[in-house]
Amino acid sequence: MSSWWKSVWPPLAAVILFLAVWQIAVPLFHIEKWILPSPADITKEAVAQAASLTQHTWATVQLTLLGFLIGTSVGLLTAMLLHLVPFLKSALYPLLILSQNIPTIALAPLLMIWFGFGLLPKIIVITLVCFFPVAVSTMDGLTQTDRGMMNYMRMAGASKAQIFSKLEVPHALPSVFSGVKIAATYSVMGAVIAEWIGTDRGIGYYMMLQKSAYRTDRVFVAMAIIVILSLILFALIALLEKVLVRWRASGTK
Repeated sequence: MSSWWKSVWPPLAAVILFLAVWQIAVPLFHIEKWILPSPADITKEAVAQAASLTQHTWATVQLTLLGFLIGTSVGLLTAMLLHLVPFLKSALYPLLILSQNIPTIALAPLLMIWFGFGLLPKIIVITLVCFFPVAVSTMDGLTQTDRGMMNYMRMAGASKAQIFSKLEVPHALPSVFSGVKIAATYSVMGAVIAEWIGTDRGIGYYMMLQKSAYRTDRVFVAMAIIVILSLILFALIALLEKVLVRWRASGTK
């Protein structure tokens, strides 16, 4: 607990200080509420809009989790396939890198034209956002396996499947979780972008409505919800990493 508190209190203190300065600066410099509301005003609006925000947040959570699971699964499977088939990796890996030069938000109108306004284009957006960090980190982890241990297993008569499942995959777990944690934070952003394509619910939809109405306080509320959702998902993945990596380490002793 002491170690956890030492790592938490510096950023927590910085956030509290930032909010305090923000709260004091708004009335001090007579900033209009529609330009920059104070943290107190944002909090009041969040409480007043609680019922509506709950519905929109739940819609975004459902979309995020579905897209995150699909994107992560596709990334993991792709990375393993490219690792096991070197020819495919040589042919496709550069294309994966080049694909990241295309902004995801630029693809949204095309996906809407191709697949309509339903669930599919939204899932594709989140999948594209989550796919790349998981695939790249997994491939990097699989290629950094201890060569001495790999040679030892080969001399002991281990098959490629045994080397892959008992050595390469466990060794790559920290890299895999690094990519998954990045994908977890990106997935919420991807869900919000996906909701801009066209929907009648979700935090992205709520944000667009409030932007059109110049309700800056409600836009800040939506931004705060996005940040909180990203942090919660990141923390859950970090907890899962702690459990699995510890289990792998203890299992190899």
